[in-house]
Amino acid sequence: MLSNDEQAVLDSVNQKVAAGRSLGEIMDFLFDSTRSLFFCDRLGLALVEEDGRLVTQWVRADYPHLLLGKGYAEDLAGSTLEAVLAGGQARIIRDLEKYLASKPGSRSTRILVEEGVRSSLTVPLRVEGRCVGLLFRSSRQVDAYDDRQVALQQAVSERLSQAVEKVWLIEQARAATLAYTETLAFVSHELKGPLASLIMDGTVLLDGYAGSLDDVAHRKVEAMVRKARGLHGLVQDYLHLARTETGLQPNVSPAVDLATEVIEPALEAAATEIETKGMRLDRRISLGLRVDADRDLLRVVVLNLVSNAVKYGEAGGRIRVTMCRDGDSVTVAVWNEGPGFPPEQRPRLFRRFSRLSDPALLSRPGTGVGLYTSWRIVRAHGGRMDATSEHGTWAEFRFTLPVASSDRDAH
Repeated sequence: MLSNDEQAVLDSVNQKVAAGRSLGEIMDFLFDSTRSLFFCDRLGLALVEEDGRLVTQWVRADYPHLLLGKGYAEDLAGSTLEAVLAGGQARIIRDLEKYLASKPGSRSTRILVEEGVRSSLTVPLRVEGRCVGLLFRSSRQVDAYDDRQVALQQAVSERLSQAVEKVWLIEQARAATLAYTETLAFVSHELKGPLASLIMDGTVLLDGYAGSLDDVAHRKVEAMVRKARGLHGLVQDYLHLARTETGLQPNVSPAVDLATEVIEPALEAAATEIETKGMRLDRRISLGLRVDADRDLLRVVVLNLVSNAVKYGEAGGRIRVTMCRDGDSVTVAVWNEGPGFPPEQRPRLFRRFSRLSDPALLSRPGTGVGLYTSWRIVRAHGGRMDATSEHGTWAEFRFTLPVASSDRDAH
């Protein structure tokens, strides 16, 4: 039977660990809150990885100079810990020095003895019959644990196991996402320079600065430059995505003039695309509208919307860029003639790597990241983004931002 005080501690632990937001938060709470129940100078957590290794993910002790710390890994195959996991029962080692004498090949035991650990309690962590890891309680006293400590620990092990697995999976997913975005940024950055150089060299050849080209060579170089520009645009999309995925922090400047500092530079950057496709650009831009914003990031948004209007618009068709103020908000919209999108597919527009399944849209090259990146940037500025369309006729994408704080009482 548990005493009232013991039950109160265990109830508190069960409630708190379920709400833990990180592995460190859960384990720190467990270490601190159960001091009254256990002789525990050291607490460690190791989880089973897919390759069959047991890896220490968290460890804390009351003494300095940990020798067996986070990241320590051992193969489970053939180890005594494999039997503990398979049997699902707690293991008590009452005297680690004697245990080491009987199993001199145990590297982890030898390291713990060097740390000064003299007894240990190892408890399997199970979730729905699966062993996900082990909890290690250790003491610098011999014979610190008995069956009562086993019962106390097992009283929280189920909830602890579920909480630990949940946050660990989330942390793994975050780490994988970070690794992916860092790799994406690196590869994209490495490709950006050579592609820009290729485009420049091809343009030099087309302009005749290296001598005249016959018709066949001219067409080949034109195709080369066109493909290189497409790849360069894809690389730019991925670089912008990598920046937003690794913690977007806009470098906000006060009272940025949207027309002169954001929209016109973006339209200038898209001028070649618009001209190549023979499209007509209609500007309906109110001057003097300002926002507190990162001008470079907003240029990315406008350029993405205009580039999409060119990519998905009809050759020779119209593009209309508008900007107006409504109360304390400014709305920028890009409209184009073209296939638009079906209304039922609108919810997919601003998702990462999502492309609409309409055949008229899938035939156009795209990465599925430009709109998502733009949406992230607008959200980071406290704005919102939306789109409307008449399927088969036109589409319009727009974003709304708060006006500059200095201008909110001036309208």
